Amino acid sequence: MSRRHSILLTPFERWGDLWIRTFALIGGVAYLIGDVLTWLLRSVFQRRVRIGRTALVTQMVRVGVRSTGIVILVSACIGFILALQMKPPLADFGQTDKIANIVGVAVFRELGPLIAAIVLTGFAGAAIAAELGTMVVGEEIEALEAHALNPIRFLVVPRVIATTISLVLLTIIGNVTAVFFSGLMTVGFLGVSYDLYKTNTLTQLAMSDFATGLIKASAFGLILGSIACYNGLKVTGGATGVGRATTHTVVQTIVAIIVADLLFTAVFYQLGWT
Repeated sequence: MSRRHSILLTPFERWGDLWIRTFALIGGVAYLIGDVLTWLLRSVFQRRVRIGRTALVTQMVRVGVRSTGIVILVSACIGFILALQMKPPLADFGQTDKIANIVGVAVFRELGPLIAAIVLTGFAGAAIAAELGTMVVGEEIEALEAHALNPIRFLVVPRVIATTISLVLLTIIGNVTAVFFSGLMTVGFLGVSYDLYKTNTLTQLAMSDFATGLIKASAFGLILGSIACYNGLKVTGGATGVGRATTHTVVQTIVAIIVADLLFTAVFYQLGWT
């Protein structure tokens, strides 16, 4: 093949390789989620199969409890930013008090679960991938299999459950924090009364806003935990492979969460939940 033909084919080869790797990731993560759900069902219906409570609590502390401070900090900053950014355009129409309405909907439907998921991806997703990758490099996974211990059951299931539950709880904390600090800015510095801010927030928000946010959070947690575990378990190449898996986990998880958010928003819109 001539050099010119090679140059022309290179972009198509890259695109083809990208799509192949994307479908491989989707298939691998879907297969892993299927295994996780299978073990969860077996733990419910088969007495001899149990998911270790200690392992689950340990992972929730690592993933969720230690991320709480960061989520609160980021959510508080988002609350301040939203209040300050919306003040000028709303003030032109004499609607400064509507900051409460906009912040409530934006945070509970979108920003709350999205911020918590992105923070947890950087804080816990990379750590999970690195931890499992190090175990693969150190042949600890093979040691588990040699003792007839399924690594999905003992390593993946607790981490996926922990990320899912933790992200739901962190979303609730982030929602409350963002609305509170936005109200603090609006009431304390922008001249809106506390009673009006509270009334507008409670009037605007509906149970569907709260529910859709938590549905998104649970899906984001499942995606986060599954991608992190998938990349960690397929590590090759020693320490370099661990670093590569960590990077891929963060990038792939954020992209997957954004795409999932778009799909959920479109579905909720069609159902009339927005």
